Order: sequence, then C-alpha cells, then structure tokens
Amino acid sequence: MLEKLNLDGKVALVTGGGTGLGREMALAMARAGADIVIAGRRPGPLEETAQKVRETGMRALALSADVTDLSQVASLVSRATETFGHIDILINNAGYPAQQQYAIWDVSDEEWHAGIEANLSSAFYCSRALAKQMVQRGRGRIINISSGAGIRSLRDNYMYSVGKAGLVAFTKALAMSLGRFGVTSNCIVPGSVPTKSRDAAEGAPPPARNVPVGRVGLPQEIGPLAVFLASDASDYMNGQTFFLDGGAFAGGVTPTGYIREAPSLGGAKEQT
Repeated sequence: MLEKLNLDGKVALVTGGGTGLGREMALAMARAGADIVIAGRRPGPLEETAQKVRETGMRALALSADVTDLSQVASLVSRATETFGHIDILINNAGYPAQQQYAIWDVSDEEWHAGIEANLSSAFYCSRALAKQMVQRGRGRIINISSGAGIRSLRDNYMYSVGKAGLVAFTKALAMSLGRFGVTSNCIVPGSVPTKSRDAAEGAPPPARNVPVGRVGLPQEIGPLAVFLASDASDYMNGQTFFLDGGAFAGGVTPTGYIREAPSLGGAKEQT
C-alpha cells in the first residue's frame, strides 16, 4: 500500500504554489518523490518554495506566470515540459481571495470578469494546456482546489463563490471526458485553514466554534490528501469532491460561520 502512495518519477505542476496551501501541497508531493513546477505571480515566494523542494532532494522549477493569461499559460507549460519532459500531476490552486461583500448592483463588469478568470477560467486554461499530453501518455492527475464558499456561498459574494462552485462542476466535466484515457480529476474543498504569516506567528490556531473537531485546520494538513489523489492509490477515484474541514459541513454550517455573520445587503461596497 505504501508503495502506491509514492510519487517517484512523477512531475507535478502547482499553480499558486508560492505560499499557503499551494506551498504545502508542493512540499508534500516533493517529500513523496515528485519533482515540482511551482507557478505564480510573485517570483520571491516561488523561489523560496522551490528551494524548500530542493532541500527534500527533488528537483524544482519556479516559473512566474499569470494563469489567467493564455500566452503565459502556454509558456508555462512549454517551459515545464522542456525541463522535465512531461507533467503527470496538475494542481489548480491559483485563485483570488473572496472579494468584499457588497450589493450585486455595485459589482462592475471588470470585477466580475477578473474574479471568474482568476478562480475558474485559470483552471480551465491550465487543464486544457496539459490534458492532451496526459491523454497521449495514458495517465494523468488533475486536482482542483475549491472552497466552502463554492458549496454554500457567502452573502453578497459573487465572483469567488461562483468561481469556486464552478470548479466543482469543472472537475466532474473533466472526469467524465478524460477518465477513459487514464486521466482522473478530483476536487479538494478546504475548510477554515489560516495561511497568512501573521496567523503562523500567533502559534496554534484558535478553536472554531462551528467545527466539530474544535479547531481550524493547519495548512500542512492538505498535503497528505493531495498526495493521495496524485498517487496510484487513488486510481479509481474520479470526479469526486473531498472536504477537508474538520466536519464543518457535516454539521450544516460553513467552515467559519460566514453566512450567519455576514452583513446584510446594504450600501455600496460595504465590507465586514
């Protein structure tokens, strides 16, 4: 069984891999034996993560790219393939944080398109760019990272909630279309997982009253699930959505209670 969980000889591309959950998934897969391509907008964090990957003994390539830009996605995939020969695993983790909560009539066209591009279209662009080579090789893994906001939504929140919900449906579409070629697609829905440096500086995360296990998640807890879905151990997993939330959705609430605490529909661009 443990042999099926290793990623020896595999190459993984992680978008949004310089910080937070993306970094933790990249490092977990490196420890499992995969070489890693880390993509994102900020070169500094990307190179920091790449160095941590190299410290595990695996190879790493840090590539600065805006995955909402088609030409940059094409360049990213081309350079990654030239370096490693192929890509076995794609983790679509890049996205834009939830926007301020305000009335739908205050959402501009530009904000709508930017949010959907960042949280949904980017995953489509990257998957489209890599799917053919995975199909030709007869094997591949696509892992999309959604959010609890994409399952129950947030009040007065549109681009983030809709984009993350779209990732769940996109995962199923990929699974139905590519599964017969040996390319499986699954989705992870993290619950409340603080990832900012200030959260880490405060020590252990505080308990969360809406989470049955009594605490919010740790960023590194997503790593083992990502490794499982990327490995041979998950061969028969396809089109599934996995909740990593301490049981929050089992109790019928959002991971951190946003729905009950969000402001009511109000003035222009009101923020909590």
